[in-house]
Amino acid sequence: MLDPDVREIIQQGYRTFLASRELSPRLGQKQMIAAVANAVTHEDPDKRIAVVEAGTGTGKTVGYLIAALPLARALKKTVVVATGTIALQEQLIHKDLPELLAACGWDYRCALVKGRGRYACNLKLEQCLDGIKAKDAGLFLFDDEVTFNPNQQTESLFREMSEALADGSWDGDRDSWETRIQDLEWRSLTIDRRQCAGRRCRFVNQCAFFNARNELEESECIIANHDLVMADLALGGGAILPPPEDCIYIFDEGHRLGDTAVRHFGAECRVNSSISFLERLQKQCKGQAPLFAKDLALAEQLPRIERDAGKISELLNFAYPLLQQSLESAEQPAEGRYRFAHGDVGAAIRDIAGQITLLTSGWLGRLEVLVDTLNSAMGDKQYPVAMPDLELFYQQAGSWQSRAESLLALWDRLHRELKQGDMPMACWLKLEDGGGNIDISVNASPIQAAELLRDRLWGSCYAAVVTSATLRALGSFDTLKRETGLPNSAHFMAVAGAFDYANAAVIRVPKDAVEGNSIEDHSRYIVDNLASLVAPRCGTLVLFSSRRQMEGVFDELSNDLQKQILIQGQYSNREMIRLHKERIDQGKTSVLLGLASFAEGVDLPGDYCRHVVIAKLPFAVPDEPLQEALAEWIEDRGGNSFFDISLPVASLRLIQACGRLLRTESDSGTVTILDKRLITKRYGAQLLNALPPFRREIG
Repeated sequence: MLDPDVREIIQQGYRTFLASRELSPRLGQKQMIAAVANAVTHEDPDKRIAVVEAGTGTGKTVGYLIAALPLARALKKTVVVATGTIALQEQLIHKDLPELLAACGWDYRCALVKGRGRYACNLKLEQCLDGIKAKDAGLFLFDDEVTFNPNQQTESLFREMSEALADGSWDGDRDSWETRIQDLEWRSLTIDRRQCAGRRCRFVNQCAFFNARNELEESECIIANHDLVMADLALGGGAILPPPEDCIYIFDEGHRLGDTAVRHFGAECRVNSSISFLERLQKQCKGQAPLFAKDLALAEQLPRIERDAGKISELLNFAYPLLQQSLESAEQPAEGRYRFAHGDVGAAIRDIAGQITLLTSGWLGRLEVLVDTLNSAMGDKQYPVAMPDLELFYQQAGSWQSRAESLLALWDRLHRELKQGDMPMACWLKLEDGGGNIDISVNASPIQAAELLRDRLWGSCYAAVVTSATLRALGSFDTLKRETGLPNSAHFMAVAGAFDYANAAVIRVPKDAVEGNSIEDHSRYIVDNLASLVAPRCGTLVLFSSRRQMEGVFDELSNDLQKQILIQGQYSNREMIRLHKERIDQGKTSVLLGLASFAEGVDLPGDYCRHVVIAKLPFAVPDEPLQEALAEWIEDRGGNSFFDISLPVASLRLIQACGRLLRTESDSGTVTILDKRLITKRYGAQLLNALPPFRREIG
């Protein structure tokens, strides 16, 4: 039940916000505020979930924050806003939240939280600078994925970073460094959670990561991203963020949640790479033994760790030809890949996976003891090994532990037999070419995140809000529920958008359009007609489902038209948008040719986009292992994978693509879909009816 005093705070805050901006109340925004407030305060814990589709222009950020912040304070809970990208995190913490709080006259403590990998480690930076002084690149070879061999430019960068950290002009956050940092350079400066000594580290008081984490303890609102929430839940909850039962989660861009969870809980092992890692580890154990000879307990551990690594390496060597046989027997058209039907890897692979799991589990236990021993040693001022050497070995042992955990996660899944009625894992093999060295990548992943999210999120959190401009597919939340495990008891609603769609825009399907599955004829049609679709002296966005078709069409266009086009891959997406806007500002014509990443999240208001051209219906080709496994599972249960998966996903993507046109209430323009299947196929009417209510010129 919503407390009257809190209700008054929310209502007064909203009135003050509108007055400060000279805005009128928006129906959809008011509906969203009410939906969030009613869900969060519901007496039944199973009904404290609100799923709100709020179209572009609704003002959903204001809608969820203006309700959630006062409620969280009253309930003594923490608001955790999770976005799909770091860019949106930055926008929320640096723009949206401060503006909202200032407009309402509210004072809430807010913090931005990112993964450890976004922050430089002071100790690693010092080690890099010491390595530069000594010109000893081999010092850093214990991370087998990265070798530290800096050139003069990198040396200068690291010195500049060190000085900036020391004088306080930089906070250690990668995203706040003014110039672009190459991934290889950055990886030399970061560590994972297993390599971090935490409070034992002599740089803990200057640590950018821990300084950022310390802000969380006093924060009432935390801005995170989906990946970080998944990482916290994978650790049991409460490891990075507050415990789920103390959180009111808000998942902005909620349509991405299922895919993020599936990606996060997948596991992979590159067999030859793992064998090489284990062989190096054995040599590293021998190399460290003399240095730590005076620590008798540790000196006894290293040979055992070395022996176990050798045994696991032998098993992986035995597994490789078995996996190779599966790849060679593949009858699938996908070259260099083999998916195990129904997630069943067969008795032989399951048996070897069981042996690897058993041995790796025990080995991981030894590594955990080693890390604990080294951690204790770092707190012993009388320890007979110099601190720099101890710190290096601690990081090395932590990297061993992380790799062992990854190995165990993969092989443990492969050795388990599927129980009747359970959803199978997607298991597949893929040939990898790493600089001329052929390897086999073994993968296992849940095909949907429903059970994981049901157990770890919806059943554990205090309350949750899932929102996005596009949550429904074919006018229904069913696909979202299937992918994310959202309970039927949740409150689902689509709030009114802010746009006058019928008067602002028209959606067209030309009479002479070609069906998108007639690839050659369809591409020729686009080549012949694209020039007539380009909006003069303003922006046109042309969206393709296939890079091959996009590039093929571009190559066939006239030189004059090509000069007006920016095609994805020519520049970074950000640079393409900048150049496009620059052209429009100069009164020129500009055309963007893009793929899926331009159909979602791209903001081109006004003249920057007056025409969206969608080349063909965005059906996903089920040729990826996860899609194939999901389709197979649905078919096995008597479903139809086209109507249950492909069509709803295409509907969602089509809505997102159409959503690129109207970004503000004053925008206007046209959406043209060059795929006659919208007219000729029975499902075309379903797709059309799920789109925003533009005026229609169909056929």
